[in-house]
Amino acid sequence: MADYFTADTHLGHAKIIVLAKRPFADVTEMDERIISNWNRLVTDADDVWHLGDVSMRNPARFLAKLKGRIHLIKGNHDKFTDAKARQMFHSVHDVKMVTIGKQQIWLSHYAHRVWPKAHYGVWHLYGHSHGTLPDLGNCSIDVGVDARRHYFNASTLEEGKANYRPWTLEEIRALMAARGHQPVDHHGVKEEEL
Repeated sequence: MADYFTADTHLGHAKIIVLAKRPFADVTEMDERIISNWNRLVTDADDVWHLGDVSMRNPARFLAKLKGRIHLIKGNHDKFTDAKARQMFHSVHDVKMVTIGKQQIWLSHYAHRVWPKAHYGVWHLYGHSHGTLPDLGNCSIDVGVDARRHYFNASTLEEGKANYRPWTLEEIRALMAARGHQPVDHHGVKEEEL
């Protein structure tokens, strides 16, 4: 069993191709590629943490094609009731703190400048911004499908299309390690003052 993270798939959303500059000819090609990339990586025994904006309409038709136990962190385009969401997803949350191995991870659709226990090395994964926010080099990463291209450069169009898939925990861990981030307490209180 493995854990994966993604956001902003926007399945069925034709306008997102232009808005997010996705390398697809049309929405059918985009949907098929995202689903295919997902299913080549994820098994039914895996957990996928989807950090919002699954699809514009009728997410059930797409979810039926995707492998894994999908946990939803609700995004601004996820316009279904909580009761309906609980029927479609393994779990549903507004935000969520998870622990995988020894690593705590704060999950939300939106980017935060600070988050619970950030100064203790808790990671923050988010979506919503489609890779447009500046990378602050801290313990937060946009794990949306559009953001992958900023971290994993592709030399061909086909390699670029391969980026539209969930992130592995190993990819996130490697990016975090490369940053050499040292957590800092943002409360402004020095230890000797406590």
